[in-house]
Amino acid sequence: MQVKKNPEVEVGRNSSLYFAVGLNLMLLITYIMFEHKTYEKDDFARDIVQVDNFVEEDIPIVNLDVPPPPPPPPPALVPDDIKVVEDEVEVEETIIESSEIGQNDAIEEYVANVEDVVVEEVEEDIEVPFAVIENVPVFPGCENLSKTEASKCFQKKMQEHVNKNFEYPERALELEMQGKVYVLFIIDKTGKVAKIRSRGPDKILENEAERIISLLPKMTPGKQRGRSVSMPYSIPIHFKYRQ
Repeated sequence: MQVKKNPEVEVGRNSSLYFAVGLNLMLLITYIMFEHKTYEKDDFARDIVQVDNFVEEDIPIVNLDVPPPPPPPPPALVPDDIKVVEDEVEVEETIIESSEIGQNDAIEEYVANVEDVVVEEVEEDIEVPFAVIENVPVFPGCENLSKTEASKCFQKKMQEHVNKNFEYPERALELEMQGKVYVLFIIDKTGKVAKIRSRGPDKILENEAERIISLLPKMTPGKQRGRSVSMPYSIPIHFKYRQ
C-alpha cells in the first residue's frame, strides 16, 4: 500500500523561508538594542538663600607717617664775571721716535771675536747605568783595584752591608709576612745615596729595606770619561723567616 502525503500539510515545506525571516528579525532586534540610547536624569534641588542681616564691615583707614621727600637741590650758582687767565707756561712736546728700522737706515756691522764669547758651563746630572759605566763607585775598602776587581768588590761589599744591617720587623713576624723587596737608589756624583725607592709585598718590608740602604757609607763616585756621574743601582732583599 503506497502512503500518500498532502503537500499542504508538510511541515518542512517552508522551513528555509521561516529560517530566513527569523534570522532577519533577530538581526533587527540586535541592531535596535545596540543603537538604543539611554540618558541619565539629573535631579535638581532648588533652594532660595535668604540673607536677613547683612553686616557691612568698615575697614579702618591707617595713616602712615611717611616723611616728606627732600627738597630739590638749589641750582648751581654761575658767577656773573668770568675771567679768562692766559697760560703763559710753554710746555715742550715729547716727540716719540719710531724704533722700527727702515730701508734707508744703515746697520752697523759688528764682528764678535772668539775671546769675547763667554761660554757658561752647565753641570748636568748624568746617570750612567752600572753595566756601562767606566769606573764604578768605589766602596770603602775597595780602593786601588782594577775595574773588574772594583766591580766585584762593590757587589760583595753591598751584600755584606745588607747582611750586617738586616733586621726582620717584629710586625712582619707577627703577621707571618715574607717576600722579596726590590730597592732602587742612586749613588750621586758626590758619592752619597739618594732617591731611594722600593717595591715589595708590603709597606713594612719596604720601609725596612729602605732603612738598610740609607745606612750605606759615602763612596767615591763613579766616573765616565773622567767626570763624576751618578749611577743608578738596584738590589733585591729577600725577607724569609724560618718556622
